[in-house]
Amino acid sequence: MCELLAMSANVPTDIVFSFTGLAERGGVTGPHVDGWGITFYEGKGSRTFKDARPSSESHVASLIKSYPIKSEVVVSHIRQANRGGVCLENTHPFTRELWGKYWTYAHNGQLSDYQQKFQVSRYQPVGDTDSELAFCWILQKVVDHFGDEEPEDLTVVYRFIATLADEIRVLGVFNMILTDGDNLMSYCSNNLCYITRRAPFGKAKLIDTDVVIDFDKETTPNDIVTVIATRPLTDNEDWHILAPGDWKLFHKGERVIDHFATNVAADTASQE
Repeated sequence: MCELLAMSANVPTDIVFSFTGLAERGGVTGPHVDGWGITFYEGKGSRTFKDARPSSESHVASLIKSYPIKSEVVVSHIRQANRGGVCLENTHPFTRELWGKYWTYAHNGQLSDYQQKFQVSRYQPVGDTDSELAFCWILQKVVDHFGDEEPEDLTVVYRFIATLADEIRVLGVFNMILTDGDNLMSYCSNNLCYITRRAPFGKAKLIDTDVVIDFDKETTPNDIVTVIATRPLTDNEDWHILAPGDWKLFHKGERVIDHFATNVAADTASQE
């Protein structure tokens, strides 16, 4: 399957360190060789880089590892294809406009018997993955439920999206990252974790390559940065492991919704 990476921060922050670890999993320490992508938000705008080549071999990925783009919200993905060919249109993250905002999404997992459920009209997939069609369906359902005007409180929208994710998870594995450029949602089906770094900062060492960073020298005492990943990226820090059905909503690095599945045993059984 694929692997996810995302970041929410209270100040513009680069993701060079974490992405350097993730990129190694695209062909060196992991089998995710079917493309990669990353989206950075800057205000209401965003910039996306994608490549159908493995991240460990991509010159574009080398640029991301060496060029510290500052952002408060980042979504990234490395792909191991199971639905759809290896090509740019099937490469995550996917982005669509809703309520005058760019919404960005990435998915890890595989779904079955989904075509009948995912009926869409306003939002159409460009590629032929289950992931992109699920994203279009989510946005379609959001518009059907809330209409063309953005609610004042977007947390109600994310709570609604969580119920949709619960429905999708019945069809298979559905680990998801979703953002409107301000809030960042992580939904766990079977593998997802996060870490929130704040003062006092220390050193961190990547698992997948011999890179160490001293965050105390790279940050201010007021910085708050949350990193979400499929699997922990460092081996000397305590990552929070999400259970099946858990989901979190982050804003400027802080958790604003901390939802735990009510029946972990039943949720786990649904994945077997």
